[in-house]
Amino acid sequence: MQNYNSKVNAYIKKFPLWQQDICNNIRKLIHQAEPMIKEEIKRSVQPYFTFRGNVAALLNAKDHVTVFIYDPIAPDPKGLINQGKNNLTGRAIQIKQGGVINSRAFIQLIKSVVKNNKAGGWRKLKN
Repeated sequence: MQNYNSKVNAYIKKFPLWQQDICNNIRKLIHQAEPMIKEEIKRSVQPYFTFRGNVAALLNAKDHVTVFIYDPIAPDPKGLINQGKNNLTGRAIQIKQGGVINSRAFIQLIKSVVKNNKAGGWRKLKN
């Protein structure tokens, strides 16, 4: 929990408990995937997870939580990504109340994004 940001805590606490649970689970899984990941607030209020570039971001909506994945080439063999599959810069996972995410697959997805960032980022790798 040493890399947790108090501003991200405040962002998460503003929402209903079911959304807090989803956000806290996603946050935990991201830190499991890469313990050195950094949390920060960008765009005034949105939590971002960064490691040599953007990895993921959270955005709460009325009926779901969106996890933006900032890498369009990281493999998603378990089909977690359900939004923006053909987006040129990133994709998303929307999780509704009662929704469950495959923890292993999510951790692997985050590890792939971090690996790509370590290699110079997906833009460099794609070219």
